[in-house]
Amino acid sequence: MSSKQTAGPSSSRRQTRQTGVFVRTTPGSQSLERGLRILRTFRHGVDSLTNADIAERTGLVRPTVSRLCRSLVDSGFLEFDRQQNAYRLSVASLSLALSFRSTEPELDVALPLMRELAQSRKVNVSLATADQLEMVYVETVRFSRQGVFRHQAAGSRIPMAITSLGRAYLAGMPALQRQCLLEKMQSAQGKDWPKTQEQLQQALQQFELSGFCYTQWQPGMGSVASPIQSPSGRTYAIHISYHIESPDSETRQMDAYAALLSHLVHDVKAAWAEKIGD
Repeated sequence: MSSKQTAGPSSSRRQTRQTGVFVRTTPGSQSLERGLRILRTFRHGVDSLTNADIAERTGLVRPTVSRLCRSLVDSGFLEFDRQQNAYRLSVASLSLALSFRSTEPELDVALPLMRELAQSRKVNVSLATADQLEMVYVETVRFSRQGVFRHQAAGSRIPMAITSLGRAYLAGMPALQRQCLLEKMQSAQGKDWPKTQEQLQQALQQFELSGFCYTQWQPGMGSVASPIQSPSGRTYAIHISYHIESPDSETRQMDAYAALLSHLVHDVKAAWAEKIGD
């Protein structure tokens, strides 16, 4: 009898290492996933949410929301405001954010370079990374056309599919990871997906040709973005957004700011290599 054994399926840990996509073969905790979905409903500008608010935003039924919120209050992640009969985030969220920020020293290196460009050109310069199907600003430096400095708090979210930051992030991902993310996006968008898919394909083609993605996500504002990978291996996207002077100047401005963006990406990478290393 042969001593050889038929090889079993590759372990989920091995598949994760080989593909770069997190794989799990055992089911996760549905209750935990639902609780985290509740925490995600609290965003910048949202002070408190009632059970009804949370149910509407998560798609969970109100009894489930009530039960999970009770657990989140008991564990110290939410607080209950008796006067408003609503929930709000606890200070534990700030500790988590601070912990994340302290593990990303590359942000302290990139910020001065971003600020210098934003101030000298009176534009907005931002660095973001992905959270599911959205981009989250980790640093954003903004100067109005009058030169008034504004540093928006990190944590603001924007859609991935329709913004230059999101499209540049997709362009910078390994192909297999990008495909997995696009499949999630397709599932989330449903009947709206074909239009989005066409726009994303055009953006990826533009990146292949020019090294940047361009959008006019907000009226009168142009934005050019490129992906950039930190020494720790995290993929970010960095962009410059600016006021479009006139329709006739759109292409000229796009090319000019794309050149500035290319120099910024180069300078940030060089600073990372010098101060953080590979």
